[in-house]
Amino acid sequence: MFPLRANPDASKRTGRTDLVRVLGIDPGLVNLGWGIIEADRGRMRHVQNGTCHSGTGTLAERLLRLHAALSEVIERHAPETAAVEQTFVNKDAVATLKLGQARAIALLVPAQFGLDVGEYAPNKVKKCVVGVGHADKTQVQHMVKMQLPGVSLASPDAADALAVAICHAFYMRAPVPRVAGGAA
Repeated sequence: MFPLRANPDASKRTGRTDLVRVLGIDPGLVNLGWGIIEADRGRMRHVQNGTCHSGTGTLAERLLRLHAALSEVIERHAPETAAVEQTFVNKDAVATLKLGQARAIALLVPAQFGLDVGEYAPNKVKKCVVGVGHADKTQVQHMVKMQLPGVSLASPDAADALAVAICHAFYMRAPVPRVAGGAA
């Protein structure tokens, strides 16, 4: 029903091999934020951001709507890689389980398109973007606007998704540490 599709190669789309289009995803059952940036040797440019809404209905219907909407985002914007914010566990087990199911969609859809998917803890994203692991949403939004001049944020969820994309772009270019004996 949902075939695995290869994503266009960045060098074919742009003629450059150092430019990478990154999709960041902030999973949520009601509102799933997404943001796309282009990263080029440490410089970043905003491409687009938005929010997928699941609406009302059964859980299965809502998850299917998120799947379809996120698939459309990938088809339209052709990212080369993706990153998803990890879920934190709160006191409401039912809410955490539902969020986990929405997060599964956020991981599944990019994988269906053949994208590598990174995962980052919320505190790691905040530390990377703001410099403080326990920054609030307002600080994250401010720093996303500073790092992506001219961006118009579709929602707080989209701002969080752009922060995830920025974090992924930063860690993609970080050197891989070498272990003694030559193993990576």
